[in-house]
Formats: sequence, structure tokens, C-alpha cells
Amino acid sequence: MPPQPPTQQSQPQPSQTQQSQTPPKASSTSRVDRSSGPRTPTDSSTSGTTTIADGVVAKVAGIAAREVPGVYALGGGGARMMGAIRDAINATDVGQGVNVEVGETQAAADITIVVEYPAPVQDVASNVRAAVSGAISKLVGLEVVEVNVNVDDVHLPSDDSDEEESRVS
Repeated sequence: MPPQPPTQQSQPQPSQTQQSQTPPKASSTSRVDRSSGPRTPTDSSTSGTTTIADGVVAKVAGIAAREVPGVYALGGGGARMMGAIRDAINATDVGQGVNVEVGETQAAADITIVVEYPAPVQDVASNVRAAVSGAISKLVGLEVVEVNVNVDDVHLPSDDSDEEESRVS
């Protein structure tokens, strides 16, 4: 028998063998960089990672916000009601009214406050933003990309008085 010519095997088309080298995009809803990049340890003789829980950042932000003059309370109406119950049993939640998003190197915070009347609302909100950003940067060591301040209410001094004027004498 005469030798058969070698059969040609079909070569895959380039589009079939090449895969996209583009990494998947991060979720568009995330406000912070969650990518894991190379980290340089501060001490060259030791290495490892440090993970900071969202609750830690929320507490730092809550404490910083409460220290701003003109802030009466943190949180919306329901959160403040639950906070009053927790305060009565001596279980104060310093993260009340604070929502944070923590990434590898960045953090973002949403703070809900009640402003004391007659403090200027814009000034108080600006001071809260600066205090929270500074506290997170200094104490936690994360870059703060965003601090949103939501003013939920204005506290009037008359709101504290439990005495109601009697309509009859």
C-alpha cells in the first residue's frame, strides 16, 4: 500500500484559544477599594495581615461623631428608641447611627445625627465629617474615601421637659 499523506488536524482559531486577560471588574456598588495588593510589613522581620472588623471602624466613627459640639444623638428615630432601652440596661451601642464599609486600605462611613438647636446644621455636619475622617485615619490607619452625614432631626430644648402644661387648673 502506498503511504497515506498525513492528515491535517484542524487548528483552533485564535479566538477559541485566547481568553481575556482582563480581571473581573469590582462591584459598582462598593465605595472602597477591596482589591488585595502587595503589602509591605512595617517591620521587615515579621509579616502577616491585619484584619479590621467593620464594627471597630463603626465604633471609632461613632465616638468621634458624638464628641462634636452640636451633636445631640446619633441614629434615626427607631435606633434612638432602641438606644434608650440599651442605655437603661447599661449596654450603650457607640456604633448606633453609623454604617461603614471597610476595604483592604480604605473605608467609607454613613453617619445619621440629630443636631442640637440652635447649632448651625451645615457647620455641625461639616465638623462631624472632619472628626470621623480624622479619627478613622489616625486610629485605624485606613484612607477615608467618603463620609456621608445625614441629619435626621433637630433636638429642641423643650423636647427634654417631661412636664406638660395643664390645660385645666
